[in-house]
Amino acid sequence: QVQLVESGGGLVQAGESLRLSCAASGSIVSINTMGWYRQAPGKQRELVADITSGAYTNYADSVKGRFAISRDNAKNTVYLQMNSLKPEDTAVYYCNALISSPRGRSRYWGQGTQVTVSS
Repeated sequence: QVQLVESGGGLVQAGESLRLSCAASGSIVSINTMGWYRQAPGKQRELVADITSGAYTNYADSVKGRFAISRDNAKNTVYLQMNSLKPEDTAVYYCNALISSPRGRSRYWGQGTQVTVSS
């Protein structure tokens, strides 16, 4: 059984920062790409940023220069440092990872963490 557990969401004012964490646990053989998605009310879920096992990163245009994704492979954890937050960043943020286990390779999702940015 593989699980992704997120933490770090909350309520902040515009211009402030938050750091999200997501730890993978369970019968993990290896982890390929890890990433963060978000879904605002009435909108589709969208990619925020992802990072490969080799630390290559990819960002949505809307967060470039403000957000930074990183990972600690020894801890099976991915982070999202969010700076200069804007009200339009308000959403539920979901962790995602492509994980190989003894049962095969699958994409897993975390339960989501709410980020609310007030103006």
